[in-house]
Amino acid sequence: MSLVARATYFFVEEIGAESPRSAPRGMTEAHHQQANQPSAGPAVPGIITAEFLNFYRPLHERFVTWQRELVAKRQQTLAAAHRGDLPDHLPPSEATEGAWNIDLPDWCKDQRNQMTGPADDRELVVKMLNSGAPGVMLDLEDSMVSQKGNMLEGVTNILSAQEGTLSYYDKKRDRTVPLKESRTVIFNRPRGLHLDQDGIVDGEKTSASLIDVALIAFHTDTSKLKHPLSFYVPKSESAEEALWWRDVFETIAEAKGLPRDYIKCMALAESHPMVYQMEEFIYNLRDHILGLNLGRWDYMASLIEFNLHNPAWVLPDRNTISHNVAFFQRVRELIPEICHKRGILAIGGMTALFPNRADLELNERALKSLAQDKANEAASFMDGAWTGHPDQNEIAVDQFPYPNQVDRRPPDAERRPELRPLVDGDQRTIQGTRDAVRGVIRYRYGVITGKGASLLDGYMEDLATDRIYRLMIAQRILHHEQVPIVDKDGATIAHTPDLVSKLFDEELDRILVELSDADEDTRADYREARTQSENLMLEHKVLA
Repeated sequence: MSLVARATYFFVEEIGAESPRSAPRGMTEAHHQQANQPSAGPAVPGIITAEFLNFYRPLHERFVTWQRELVAKRQQTLAAAHRGDLPDHLPPSEATEGAWNIDLPDWCKDQRNQMTGPADDRELVVKMLNSGAPGVMLDLEDSMVSQKGNMLEGVTNILSAQEGTLSYYDKKRDRTVPLKESRTVIFNRPRGLHLDQDGIVDGEKTSASLIDVALIAFHTDTSKLKHPLSFYVPKSESAEEALWWRDVFETIAEAKGLPRDYIKCMALAESHPMVYQMEEFIYNLRDHILGLNLGRWDYMASLIEFNLHNPAWVLPDRNTISHNVAFFQRVRELIPEICHKRGILAIGGMTALFPNRADLELNERALKSLAQDKANEAASFMDGAWTGHPDQNEIAVDQFPYPNQVDRRPPDAERRPELRPLVDGDQRTIQGTRDAVRGVIRYRYGVITGKGASLLDGYMEDLATDRIYRLMIAQRILHHEQVPIVDKDGATIAHTPDLVSKLFDEELDRILVELSDADEDTRADYREARTQSENLMLEHKVLA
């Protein structure tokens, strides 16, 4: 098997199945069942009840085989790309040539900023919903550890948030902070189609996407909602997958005695094949979908993944790639063209640099970067953006016209643009590789200790940025004979597996020196994080 074939196998099978080998310390057995591990027993009372299981089993029987077929097609598409048959625009069809349109409901016309964060963090959920943001996405996916206990806690928080009863105790101020009354739209992001969940249906794995949506929908009292139940569809890779989501939404709605089109959604365009099929995807979900969002960090990872065979796609150091680089910008302009043509919203991506009131220089830099990034998105006719910190909300909102720009389309927009423009610049350095190694070790430590997203050096890192770093390292090894990676003096450093292993050792040692006061448990967790991070490459023979 060739290096690229081995890499293909690894990245198809592993990415997204992000569960630590051991439970976070201090968590009970009920709170650390891993997403791809068997459950030790029944789930939390009040969530997975006998009534819910009666509701769920027919869904499992209908949709899980279909889910697995779709995942198998993803693997075939990726394998074809690595043989040189890359994604492309689909032929004209009713989806692209027809006169159909979507009526955007009044309750979601203003989505100039959508706050996003992990649903299992009760305090953050309350702060996001109290921020004044027009929208909030409560995340069960990339910013949360994919474990059964975290999922159940996240669903519990979502249900309370939707009813307006969620609160948290503020230790510093010695008071309970409740949710404020607001018109904020709540979207819930389930896990992607690529993930399975054990411990729900006896002896069988089920779809993580399906169980997340079903749990929320089953336990939601729609009479208490201020707007229809709404989801954020993640990780889609084809227009065909939209049909799965459509049928899931409609089957669940009918089972609850609701209109077939009751459940609404937005969807992320965050994979390379998906951006070639966005209009077809919208068409297949046209009774439910309200907008598309450019999930640019996962999109960047996917772009690398689908071009992994090509040495011309070995990207520069991540921190030298600007937010308006051509492979982002062309998609950023295509999404409003397609969405506005059909009457729905186009939402921009996340700005990773976070403000910090305790660090004035960082705070000023982060907010300035945010304003520039969102102004660029508004100029591209986006209708809003994503942020992850309440201090970002006002600045983000101010960059976009109220309530949206759906009546505007980019002038002279090309409907079928070239979406694989190569990146200019040659800043491919061993320091960039070190930064990537350090980033994945520190991110993996967060996963081991129960965090799906970690603020590292001012940047919010989650599974998407972890994927970018791992793929970048793999690129540099797979093509080290063709693409030079240099040191500070300009000398080429061959990125062999042995070198990368040495970098993992050195970066772990540096982290442990910086943590000189840390207890042995913490140091052991970092060592485990280093082992897991490297094994994601070595044990799966990516670097063999």
